[in-house]
Amino acid sequence: MSEKKTFAEQILQFNEILAQVSLDLPSGYKFINPFAGDQRDQVKRVTTAFYSKYYNDTCPRRLILGSSPARRGTAITGVPFEDAKHLQSETGIFIDKFYINKSSSGFLFDVIREYGGCKKFYSDFYMNFVCPLGIVRTNNKGHEVNCNYYENKRLQETLYQFIINKLCDQISFGIDTTICYCIGSGENYSFLAKLNNKYNLFAELIPLEHPRFIMQYNSKRKDEFLQKYLSVLRTPTI
Repeated sequence: MSEKKTFAEQILQFNEILAQVSLDLPSGYKFINPFAGDQRDQVKRVTTAFYSKYYNDTCPRRLILGSSPARRGTAITGVPFEDAKHLQSETGIFIDKFYINKSSSGFLFDVIREYGGCKKFYSDFYMNFVCPLGIVRTNNKGHEVNCNYYENKRLQETLYQFIINKLCDQISFGIDTTICYCIGSGENYSFLAKLNNKYNLFAELIPLEHPRFIMQYNSKRKDEFLQKYLSVLRTPTI
């Protein structure tokens, strides 16, 4: 009997499969794939170091899902929601030209710290996205801008089966399907709730306000939202 793969090994194998993704998106849209881009070798070193540090076991974890990686953030670094500076300190690898929304990553890092630190948080949770690859669209000025999978009906229809398949792949890592946490209480939650009602992926789906929404529009209520995150994350039973 072959030895069960660690959570880290399964994540890294999943990323290798993502590197091979070939899907024709509607005109004007394209994937940003950190696992197949110009910095793929650096991304591989960073992700291998990070996941080997925190996921080198076979313990189950609960899933936290954002919508789509930001084109200049996770879509480049390969590690969901992680700030480049923090990744560098975690892995010892210098990360050049990497950027992520500091307000979003900063809020989540505050959540992680208050939860008990990276070791405890990552032993309980695995974070990714409903659509695990970043998407950009070309605007009317010819510039590439961030795009979420749900922003265009045709785009959503094109990605639908890909999204389902990749969610199922990740659940097979050893995800505790009792609860899934959805970052983004609007369209991301609405789409994921419909998907969950149809395929029964999780027993319960809990929406959480997006850190960008919190920090850009409700920064005075940051502590209130921080406590909400901690309260639901610390209550793993229905």
